[in-house]
Order: sequence, then structure tokens, then C-alpha cells
Amino acid sequence: MAHPKHKISKQRRDKRRTHDKALVPQLSTCSNCGATVMYHHVCPECGYYRGRQIINKTVA
Repeated sequence: MAHPKHKISKQRRDKRRTHDKALVPQLSTCSNCGATVMYHHVCPECGYYRGRQIINKTVA
């Protein structure tokens, strides 16, 4: 098993980890009902995606 010959500095380690972070999900508004929806997802309120009805949601 390989072992490091030199200590990796904190600066070098942290530069490698700059991209390892939690991202805030991108949100948009539904063009049909105006609800907040994640990008590339069907609207949970009305069932529309990109102007077409994908899931039949009946209002009770």
C-alpha cells in the first residue's frame, strides 16, 4: 500500500476541496400555476412540465 513521502499542506488540501460543497437547488416558477419547482422536474402542484400535462392532478 502506498504511503505519502511528504506532508500535504493545508492550503494544497483545501484547494483540492474547493469544489466539494453542497449546492443550493435551482428553483423556478411553474408556467402553468406559478408554484416553485425544481428545474427539470414535474410540478408537484399541477403535474405540468414544459407546458404539457404529464401527471393527471385532479383538484378535490
